[in-house]
Amino acid sequence: MRTLCSSTLIGEFFVIGFAGLVAMKDPDLSMTAVWTVSGIAMFLCLVLCGLVTRPGGVALGWALQIALIASGFIVPTMYFLGAIFAALWWASVHYGRKVDAAKARFAAQANSSTPDAA
Repeated sequence: MRTLCSSTLIGEFFVIGFAGLVAMKDPDLSMTAVWTVSGIAMFLCLVLCGLVTRPGGVALGWALQIALIASGFIVPTMYFLGAIFAALWWASVHYGRKVDAAKARFAAQANSSTPDAA
């Protein structure tokens, strides 16, 4: 699960950075506000790469997905991109857990079928 989720989060890191560049074009937003919010979101993406397997890591990832969709109020394209990344996040968590379970099953089978060297 960690690999799939981390890949999604790294993709989001770049999308948030590019969205910050687009948001800078809005005359109503200060550059400081745009890069403070974008920087915090980008930093959160990187931190979540390490926390995704810890308790609450997936929930924080969902919070980031909601924030990404909500950023569509500032950069309208982010509604679409946020929805895409939310779907990718769901797939990463869902299929990542299935892969982890299959790996555990295969490891257990390998350990139980190996004869003990006495």
